Amino acid sequence: MPIIRQYIAPFIAILVFFAALVAVSARIFLPADMAAPAPIEEPIPQKQAALVNPIFLGLSYSSFRVR
Repeated sequence: MPIIRQYIAPFIAILVFFAALVAVSARIFLPADMAAPAPIEEPIPQKQAALVNPIFLGLSYSSFRVR
């Protein structure tokens, strides 16, 4: 058991650290448009954005000063 605690467990921890370091550092070599974080939702085109009722977005009319 001491062999696992002294040699194998630290080796696994260092191996996981370097695997994470390589995964994060790989963003440097990606094209510029792929290096950005993925979008959470698809943007609404401006024509459709004007037609969306704020109530459907969970917003109240009072925040827009509309009566």
